[in-house]
Amino acid sequence: MKIVFMGTPDFAVGALQAIIDAGHEVAAVVTQPDKPKGRGREMQMTPVKACALANGIPVFQPVKIREPEAVETLRAYGADLFVVAAFGQILTKEILSMPKYGCVNIHASLLPKYRGASPIQRVIIDGEKLSGVTIMQMDEGIDTGDMLMKAAVPIDDRETGDSLHDKLAAAGAKLIVEALPRIERGDVTPEKQREEDACYARMLQKNMGRINWQRDAVTLDRLIRGLISWPGAFTVRGGRMLKIWEEEPVTAEQMRQKGAALPEDVRPGTVALVERDAFYVRTGDGFLKILAVQPEGKKRMAVRDFLLGYPVEAGELLGA
Repeated sequence: MKIVFMGTPDFAVGALQAIIDAGHEVAAVVTQPDKPKGRGREMQMTPVKACALANGIPVFQPVKIREPEAVETLRAYGADLFVVAAFGQILTKEILSMPKYGCVNIHASLLPKYRGASPIQRVIIDGEKLSGVTIMQMDEGIDTGDMLMKAAVPIDDRETGDSLHDKLAAAGAKLIVEALPRIERGDVTPEKQREEDACYARMLQKNMGRINWQRDAVTLDRLIRGLISWPGAFTVRGGRMLKIWEEEPVTAEQMRQKGAALPEDVRPGTVALVERDAFYVRTGDGFLKILAVQPEGKKRMAVRDFLLGYPVEAGELLGA
């Protein structure tokens, strides 16, 4: 089958490589334009572009895929199928109907749950126990097309957005290779999505990571693990941002066993106890044991190292 692959971030790389390794003809890779990154603002290619070039595949980087010139470029490839994985632009009806077998998307959730831009992070934040990938026949809606194949992926108790991302990327790569010959043979049965079961995972915003210490410890733990890489969960200490990289929820009973004084009138966000390699912060219900942090302008570090340069005392209030 002659394929045009559309994708941009790391999530899509495994699927592209799997399709190449399976012997399919990839006529071209379509990805977002290069962008300046880092302090030096040097232009950096997308991960999918790097994979394509390493495999000698032509790369097309339209600023807007819907522009007439871009549409005609796509048409000229004469592809049987467009495979899409986290491309980052919306395809028009004209593009969706262009290939013989249409366009299929590798979506990182068990549709119809968690349509949208941030399904990987949202399942962790919401405390789900199961995620997965769906191969979907694309239509003009946002992740609303018929489902072709699914693969479930369990969510571990201490799963992070990063670890689940890698699991789902691998599952998606495996599933798309299984799906392609079935799509070509016509032996896959499309399944309509039940709208009553649908929910939407909207795009992440940086301010979502600000920790509200009034919330309970379990909820905050899920938020921190879900947003681990970006935007990251953070609080404010001494007027400067402090990112929380690693923690675990602790109950009041566990704190009493440590001999911590727990007066009822202490505000959430208050440091309740400081140990050699951790400090404990009161939340709206329970405590967070903070194990790794990143001060503003510095690198990630274990709390043991953080305390050497940034002493923390019991009674200190975070987030003010």
